[in-house]
Amino acid sequence: MVYYRANGYNSDMFLVGILSWWYGKGWVDQIQAIKDRLASSADFFSVGQLASTIFAPYRQISAGKVSGPIGVQLRAFLDRTISRFVGAGVRIFMIIFGLIAMLLQIIFGLLVIVIWPVIPLLTVIGLIMMVIGWVPKWIV
Repeated sequence: MVYYRANGYNSDMFLVGILSWWYGKGWVDQIQAIKDRLASSADFFSVGQLASTIFAPYRQISAGKVSGPIGVQLRAFLDRTISRFVGAGVRIFMIIFGLIAMLLQIIFGLLVIVIWPVIPLLTVIGLIMMVIGWVPKWIV
């Protein structure tokens, strides 16, 4: 039996190389890419930092330590309190939005990891269906 050799590589070895990458390093690379996307999303939404500063004042400019009449101090206290509640609301919304985005990435990532080993088999299944003459009902 004579094998076709292009650039010194055996065509059978080429197929073995592709399949060994697909089920080895390719699969590991997909898992690492999913981890990287999750880390990037956690950094983008700053979920940890937002959770640790949830009741910190939000964009507060002038309501720091105030000395003076009780009315001025009371107004500064209310400004700080309102700023903290606004900040907590914005931070909670961003945390929830970030967690939803990360949850969707986890679901999609798990789907990719589960489907990854089946993809090469789809070509074989397609060839078998072509040989037996199967045609989807929506085409007929």
